[in-house]
Amino acid sequence: MIRTALPGDLPRIFHIYAAARAFMARTGNATQWGDSFPPEDLLREDVRLGRLYVAEENGTVQGAFAFLLGEDPTYQVIEDGAWRSDAPYGTLHRVASAGEVRGLFGQMVDYAWSVIPHLRIDTHENNAVMQHLVEKHGFQRCGIIHLEDGAPRIAFERV
Repeated sequence: MIRTALPGDLPRIFHIYAAARAFMARTGNATQWGDSFPPEDLLREDVRLGRLYVAEENGTVQGAFAFLLGEDPTYQVIEDGAWRSDAPYGTLHRVASAGEVRGLFGQMVDYAWSVIPHLRIDTHENNAVMQHLVEKHGFQRCGIIHLEDGAPRIAFERV
């Protein structure tokens, strides 16, 4: 079940992001989130704004992701490729799992797709696990975008 995150979910959400960072480090992607991303203040803001969602399985929060509708400033310029559509879209960010339940990413994508059938997502070049999941769930690689700090990310789109 996917639902909007509540303030009471935050301790579990912090645990999930810590587990995700550890998994990323173990699988060759120690630099994308480092030891502290996403910061607690960003997650609290995501909850306050109603843009953080959780995946719940048997009453326990197992995953979290930010889902934003509308223009993403970091997606305005794309290099080494092009977006497939300029229609309104939703963006998945900060996708994380506790690693205890399989298939959560598919549930997250299905939920977002039910809201708007045009999605974008990006990931670090070293995040082979996420690249595989994204492509498995119908996203196509479109090019390279840059975050606010200038860091490059591989951009994907599903239309």
